[in-house]
Amino acid sequence: MDASSPVFPGDTNYQQQWTARIGPGCPVNVSAITLSPHVGAHADAPLHYDPLGNAAGTLALTPFLRHCRVVHALATGALVRPQHLRHALQDLPPRVLVRTCQRFPVAHFDRQLTASAPETVSLLADLGVHLIGIDSASIDPADSKTLPCHQLIRQRGLRVLENPLLDEVPEGDYELIALPLKLMSADASPVRAVLREL
Repeated sequence: MDASSPVFPGDTNYQQQWTARIGPGCPVNVSAITLSPHVGAHADAPLHYDPLGNAAGTLALTPFLRHCRVVHALATGALVRPQHLRHALQDLPPRVLVRTCQRFPVAHFDRQLTASAPETVSLLADLGVHLIGIDSASIDPADSKTLPCHQLIRQRGLRVLENPLLDEVPEGDYELIALPLKLMSADASPVRAVLREL
């Protein structure tokens, strides 16, 4: 993550300023950063889409940790629909990451991002999934004002992970480590998303 990282239009870009630099009389470098918690891979908190929702720092960590499945849904068009995932839904673990990008747009915001269809969120919830991840900036279309998938996630008590880079990740099962920071009043948290072979 740096100043070139794309952000949702109107959101806060990553900025870094040095408050101290190594030199005569100063033994350390120290910086201050300003950023939206939605830059890069991040976990949305319910507060993002529910005015009474919990903040990122209060989220249980279990949904962001342990067994997950990466499912490829490439070239689906605007929405990932249930038929795009059916090939990988048998014995589903409680965490699913959906790869939609052939190459993740690391240098610009993709206004045509691939989002999820609400029926896909409902299907995954019905199958016992607790966390849904998607390698785009939002699980809903960029121009959505009603955020139907976010609202389904709220209603079903799920968690969402957006923007993880999955370009080199084959389909299959992994251990996920993507813990949100303990930001006690934030509507989201950056995560360092890691997948390890089981």
